[in-house]
Amino acid sequence: MPAADAATDPIVRIENVIKDFGPLRVLDGVGFDVARGQTVAVVGRSGSGKSTLLRCIAGLETVQGGRIEVCGHEVGLPGSAARAQLRRDVGMVFQSYNLFPHLTVERNITLALTLVKKQSRDEARQRAAEVLGLVGLTDKLRAYPEQLSGGQQQRVAIARSLALQPQVMLFDEVTSALDPELTSEVLAVMEDLARRGMTMISVTHEMGFARRVADLVVFMHHGKVWETGPTAELFANPRTAEFKQFVGSEL
Repeated sequence: MPAADAATDPIVRIENVIKDFGPLRVLDGVGFDVARGQTVAVVGRSGSGKSTLLRCIAGLETVQGGRIEVCGHEVGLPGSAARAQLRRDVGMVFQSYNLFPHLTVERNITLALTLVKKQSRDEARQRAAEVLGLVGLTDKLRAYPEQLSGGQQQRVAIARSLALQPQVMLFDEVTSALDPELTSEVLAVMEDLARRGMTMISVTHEMGFARRVADLVVFMHHGKVWETGPTAELFANPRTAEFKQFVGSEL
């Protein structure tokens, strides 16, 4: 399959995706496109399927129906080459930081660069310094995770993903474990990435962030895309009672 045309084709295409956990249908015919450089906020109540969708896009869950395409490659195809390509294309940041506590910030970032991308230690260190500069943590190269605040650890996790130069970044409720001050510093990093043109899909409960930064909002309800559209339009004119109630409850 040819690579996606940067000017026209969606960089992420989700078509009629179905995901079951045993008898429970978690995703029920989900579909939408993401353009290159677009920021998408996926919102909805707990249990609506948001995080599962993100894990399916990242290839961490298999789907029972439909298809997901990222950068012109279908997610879920068998074989190590397909998985390796997806790891190069997609970076994912989770609610928990998943940093190695026994490694410095620098080594947390350089580990994948030296083991997966086969970069030299010097090349990897240079890249680590670059991405830490992007998240405002250049002075923490030699620190260990336990010496950092939660917000700083999450910014290191973002830097670690950025180091691999993904084309798409996925964020799964990355501020939900942080207090308001630390939340704001992580969201500021994400806003900067959006300004720089990074394609991002963010599962978030931060409605202020969604309103300010997202180009497209996807509201999920009962495992379905209940409403989707340009951010300002969707928030100004909710088309369904469910989204109207959700927005009202978030104010």
